[in-house]
Amino acid sequence: MIKSFYYFIKLIFLQKHLIISMARREVANQYIGSLLGFVWTFVNPIVMIFVFWVIFSLGFKVKPENDIPFVVWLTAGMAPWYIFADIVNGSAGVIITHAHLIKKTPFHSQILPIIKTVSCLITHSIFLLVLIGLIIFQNMPFSIYYLQFFYYLSGMIVMALGLAWAVSALNVFIRDVGQLVNIVLQIGFWGTPIFWNIHIMPPGIQTILKLNPMFYIVQGYRDSFIYFSPFWERPYQALYFWTTAITIFIIGALIFKKLKPHFADVL
Repeated sequence: MIKSFYYFIKLIFLQKHLIISMARREVANQYIGSLLGFVWTFVNPIVMIFVFWVIFSLGFKVKPENDIPFVVWLTAGMAPWYIFADIVNGSAGVIITHAHLIKKTPFHSQILPIIKTVSCLITHSIFLLVLIGLIIFQNMPFSIYYLQFFYYLSGMIVMALGLAWAVSALNVFIRDVGQLVNIVLQIGFWGTPIFWNIHIMPPGIQTILKLNPMFYIVQGYRDSFIYFSPFWERPYQALYFWTTAITIFIIGALIFKKLKPHFADVL
C-alpha cells in the first residue's frame, strides 16, 4: 500500500511540465473573448476588497485593528481564504469537466486538482500584489517577514490539495458533493476571523474557533505582512495545523486513489 501511494505521488512530479502547461491554458481560457483579458485578474480582487471595505469600514464603521488600517488587515485575511476556497470549490467538478480525457486517453487524473491549484496560485499572486500595494499606499513598513508567507502558503496548499482530491473524486459518484462543498465553504468563510477579530469572543469560544485550521493560515498571513511575528512563536498551533493538514492530505489522496479506477465507468 505504501509503495502504491508513493507511486501515486511520484506521478505528480513526473507530470510537472504537463501540469504547468494545462494550468496556463486554464487561466488563458477564462478570458477568451474578453476585451480586457488578463486585466480582469487585477480588477476582480480590487473590486471585491473595495466593496467589503466600504461595507465594513464605512457602513459598519469598523475601527482599525491596533492602528492597522482596516483595509490592509482585511486584505491580509482574505488573500489566503480565497485561494483555499478557489482550490477546493474549483476542484469539485474538475474530474467531470475533463471526462473526455479520462475516458478516451491514458491520463493520470490525480493531476487535475493540482492543475487547478497552480492556476489559483496565479490569481493569488495578483491578490498579494494588491495587498503590497495597499501597504505601500498606507506608508506601512516593509520587513523580511514578508517571505514567511511562503511557509503558510505551503501548509495551506497541502491541506487544500487533500480536500481537492477527496471532493473531486466523491463528486463523480455523488453529484451533490459539489453543492455541499460550496455551502460548507460559505459557512467556513464567516466562521473564520477574516472580517472580525477573534479576541471579541469569550475565551472558550476562541478555543473552539482556533480548531479551524484556516485560522492558523489567516493569522499567519497577518503575522507575515502586518505584525512581523515569526511562526515559531506558536509551536502548539503549528503542530496541530500540520498534523491536521498532513492527515487530510493523506486521506484525500487515498480516497482519490481508491475511486480513480471507477471514474471511466461512471462518467
